[in-house]
Amino acid sequence: MAENGLSDIKLPDPAEFARNMVKIAGHSQQLVLDFLARQSRQPGDPDPLNIGGAFLEMTARMLTSPAKLIEAQLDLLRAYAELWHNATARFVGTATDPVVKPEKGDRRFRDAAWDEIQVFDFIKQSYLLTARWMQKTVQSVEGLDEATAKKVDFYTRQFVDAMAPSNFVLTNPEVLKATFETNGDNLVRGLEAMLQDLDDGKGRLAIKMTDMQAFKVGINVATAPGKVVFRNDILELIQYTPTTPKVYQRPLLIVPPWINKFYILDLREDNSFIRWMVAKGYTVFVISWVNPDAKLAQVSFEDYMARGIVEAIDAVNAATGERELTVIGYCIGGTLMASALAYMAATGDDRVKACTFFAAQVDFSEAGELRVFIDEEQLLYIEELMRERGFLDGNEMSATFNMLRANDLIWSFVVNNYLLGKEPFPFDLLFWNADATRMPAEMHSFYLRNMYQKNLLAEPGGLVMKGVPIDLRKVTIPVYLQASREDHIAPAKSVYKATQLYQGPVRFVLAGSGHIAGVINPPHQGKYQHWINEAKTPPATLEAWTAGAQELAGSWWDDWHRWLSKLSGPKVPARQPGDGKLKVLGDAPGTYVTM
Repeated sequence: MAENGLSDIKLPDPAEFARNMVKIAGHSQQLVLDFLARQSRQPGDPDPLNIGGAFLEMTARMLTSPAKLIEAQLDLLRAYAELWHNATARFVGTATDPVVKPEKGDRRFRDAAWDEIQVFDFIKQSYLLTARWMQKTVQSVEGLDEATAKKVDFYTRQFVDAMAPSNFVLTNPEVLKATFETNGDNLVRGLEAMLQDLDDGKGRLAIKMTDMQAFKVGINVATAPGKVVFRNDILELIQYTPTTPKVYQRPLLIVPPWINKFYILDLREDNSFIRWMVAKGYTVFVISWVNPDAKLAQVSFEDYMARGIVEAIDAVNAATGERELTVIGYCIGGTLMASALAYMAATGDDRVKACTFFAAQVDFSEAGELRVFIDEEQLLYIEELMRERGFLDGNEMSATFNMLRANDLIWSFVVNNYLLGKEPFPFDLLFWNADATRMPAEMHSFYLRNMYQKNLLAEPGGLVMKGVPIDLRKVTIPVYLQASREDHIAPAKSVYKATQLYQGPVRFVLAGSGHIAGVINPPHQGKYQHWINEAKTPPATLEAWTAGAQELAGSWWDDWHRWLSKLSGPKVPARQPGDGKLKVLGDAPGTYVTM
């Protein structure tokens, strides 16, 4: 592209361009009619997030300090004056440095035209100046309680992200070029895709992130060989077929989160954690949670513990003939696992000899931006929805997670699908992400209120399960804690707090990347990095731990295997599914995962 224009863009054919504009108008009319029809069926929706109240309080606080507000406005004017000066200098041929640059990793402005074409460079910089000014201004308001301040900051960022020039046809050079070169056909395809997404979401815009027809569970994802050896109303237990002649004596049970399906641990052959563990000589069992419907509305958190984890442990004992085992708890599966370990310790059940936690929180006092969604007004709204249906739909929870990384998980797909008119790329991870599960009303309400809102799991006896006070300080077995540096769902600072609760030996490892890639990182790929600290007792804070940590290249999996292998007993002949007291009920990945 040229410095000050779009000279390399082919101008549209007037007749075809006009025909496509007529199609766009027709599709747009349908969108408006559908929107109005939905609104007429749902008049006067409440403000369940209480956003209006938070911003009213912020505005009132701002008006009590008019001098600060004026100073903030002057700062913005000074920045704009500098931007105008630089733009004028560049127009006459003088090289200038940008007043403001996108953050590292901001992919919205990666197209070269944002830098090379002066008008788009000016649009980009003016947006970045305004966006950062808005966020800095709301963050500097004094007198707000912490919850309100975080809510205002979060939703200001949501607004700022939504208003980015990359999200609009006339201010995105890549989209503008595509519109000219295709005579607007990209916008026609985009509107058709939007209509289809609205139809698929039954009125809710279910933005397609990948080609959902490109993957099939059990065919090209979740393909590790194994058998279902146990089933009850909330889980299937899969035992994987060994690939080594001998295995460690103590079997390994994995408890994944119930908000997503277990096969994040078994996407493809080259990144399957399950296949990797089997190849290392472990007898691997995985819980596959049911996708609950209204019939399971009253299933509780302690039911998931007793009929989930405890019955699964009983089944592993029966399948292998071994009393002792090791376990893994992943994300909220780890929260449940911690509760179960405290319950077992209090009742004298010592079958679990070591536990690993992946991105699992037990002290929720600093649980990150998800706490924005957990105030009383929002919980009442969620509970009302669940009372009507008996469960929380997984897509609603997924939408919340996507808001935490809106530019990557919402707006990038809006631009790709609706503005550029492209099909989303087939990506197994995003297929899994879209394959969300429901959550029983009773269990999910308990989890949100007692963990996120009240933080009772971190208090000795704060929770009582099956009549037993839960105290994590009674957990004295060896524990391996993994967290990821860029995790936006289970922040590393929050995960680290567990090091101060468990009373046995604790090894904490910090991985690079985020909630998924930080965990699913096979060593052979050579990606990211991890940090270890060999202090015998973990320091009080993550900051102190990090100060004494050593950075190592690549995955943390090998470090973990060295740790777990020493706690898994001697090698014994490999066990085949069905060899023990449990008979084979079907092939992996089972039936619950396809519900």
